[in-house]
Amino acid sequence: MHLQKSARFFLISLLSLPLFLEAEDKSILSEDRLNLFKYSEKQNEENSQKLKKDWINPINLTYSKNYGETYDSTKSMININQPIFKSGGIYKAIKYANASFEYNNIDIEIQKKELIKTATTLLFNLHIIDLNIQKNELLLKNANIDIIRKKEQVLNGFLDTSYLDNAILDANKVKNTIVELQYQKEEINNNFLNIASGDYKSFDLPTLELADEKTFIEKNIELTKTKADINQKDYLKDITVAKYLPTFNANLDYTKYHDTDNNPSITDTTVQNYGLSVTMPIDVRTFNDIETQKIEYLKAKLDLKNKILEEENFYKTKISKIKMLNQKKKIAKDDYELYNSLLEIIVEEKNAELKTQSDVDTLQNSQKIKSIELNIFKLEEQIELLEIYSKIS
Repeated sequence: MHLQKSARFFLISLLSLPLFLEAEDKSILSEDRLNLFKYSEKQNEENSQKLKKDWINPINLTYSKNYGETYDSTKSMININQPIFKSGGIYKAIKYANASFEYNNIDIEIQKKELIKTATTLLFNLHIIDLNIQKNELLLKNANIDIIRKKEQVLNGFLDTSYLDNAILDANKVKNTIVELQYQKEEINNNFLNIASGDYKSFDLPTLELADEKTFIEKNIELTKTKADINQKDYLKDITVAKYLPTFNANLDYTKYHDTDNNPSITDTTVQNYGLSVTMPIDVRTFNDIETQKIEYLKAKLDLKNKILEEENFYKTKISKIKMLNQKKKIAKDDYELYNSLLEIIVEEKNAELKTQSDVDTLQNSQKIKSIELNIFKLEEQIELLEIYSKIS
């Protein structure tokens, strides 16, 4: 019952694309797969919070017991050396943590979409294999009809036995194809069950429409990730610069003697020192470190340009593939209509006893084959559209 409800989410249109992608990860993917993504999201959140606090130094607590020849002593110490200003480094570190969180979140979303796409593609391919098996079963029927004809013609002396031999070989090729398709189906189905929440027959197939190139580029999740990487590297560049600028620190040293064993040299059981300090590292590698991060930032910006070009060409390639499949669909449709008109003539001739039932059966099977091919091309087109949709955020 749950799977039947989940299956309804597969029926989508261009406007409901976000719903499709969101619903898919709740339905087609198994619970364990979904939980892995939830853990990754939670881990990213915790890492981000940790990164935001990286500028805060730990408070050092020490408890010690010292044994001497004359006196023993027990004391506890608190040491704090905390930066309160790092030439903008603290602000940039928090910004970097937020940018890193966003980048990793997008990366997790991409992984999730990729797994959804994989599961849905396997679902399409399972249905395509079912259609191919049906197609080859019809081809086998025609091949068996041809064997019967050739056998009669050979027995009547109209044909050489080589023609019958070739007809038998053709039938055997189709039989082997069916066996191979059945194996392929089992292999793909096992891969599907590795990530899916149920049997492939429990899910309806999605119906996708073509997204325009502008929408594809503007909402492209790969480009969004690349932009987030630029943002991340920009803040990291500023953090690197701030690392070599002055840092103002608040300092506190607090010592408490709990047991002095009446040691006369310890006049105060509590010692406290606090103040401010300024530090600035002098490092011969400063320029190199800063330039390296600047170069990483510039590389990320160039990577965005290249990525835009790649995604534009990816879209064009998919459009070309879809056009090719549409041409094949037209050919299959024309052939179907041709067989339909021929079938009407053959049925009339059969009724007039000019043709046999096997002639009618052969044409009917051929017509059904063209209908199946048309459906296969439609599913193959949907797979190409899925490739486009899986990249849209």
